[in-house]
Amino acid sequence: MPDLSFEVVGVEAPPYAALPQLMFKLRITNALEDERVHTVALRCQIQIAATRRRYSPAAQARLLEVFGEPHRWRETLRPLLWTLTSTVVPRFTGSTVADLPVPCTYDFEVASTKYFDAVEDGEIPLTFLFSGTVFYEGAHGNLQVGQISWEREATYHLPASVWRELMAHYFPNSAWIRLPKDIFDRLAAYRATRGLPSWEEAVARLLEASGEEVRS
Repeated sequence: MPDLSFEVVGVEAPPYAALPQLMFKLRITNALEDERVHTVALRCQIQIAATRRRYSPAAQARLLEVFGEPHRWRETLRPLLWTLTSTVVPRFTGSTVADLPVPCTYDFEVASTKYFDAVEDGEIPLTFLFSGTVFYEGAHGNLQVGQISWEREATYHLPASVWRELMAHYFPNSAWIRLPKDIFDRLAAYRATRGLPSWEEAVARLLEASGEEVRS
């Protein structure tokens, strides 16, 4: 059975994708160099290894919702699940480089989005945990099937600028939040009764009324 190892060797943002996504470049190597692998149905869990980097005071403040007060981070700072993804790796012998697509959400209800948005510089440490099914050629040329265990993993340091540039491309100078329908209806009524030209103006007026500083 193939003895596969995995290494993340790069990342890029496809310029013409319909939705924001990152494409990680994954080198897959079979320790049995002459064995023919027909296909790998690969699954991957990606975690943010949050304990493996330092954070500026500004980042700590923006991560309050995720990890709590900084003085408690010894207890609360922990890895975050980013996403689950999958891909199909075509036939290869020895080693190959495959694309691992990762759709990226801009939903600020998701902890990983809050994390990525808070970290403005440096690198984001990631852990890739692999599993799946491998189809390979047996000793007599017959098709064999084996499983990849979750023990297979790889690490990668994603430049924070890559995620930020991706979101700036799809959502220039904007961010998305989700509101319960009743709150949205109240906000819509507030905007309509005051004849405000945009949602931005409605929120800015409410912030001004509360005494919060509003930045253009």
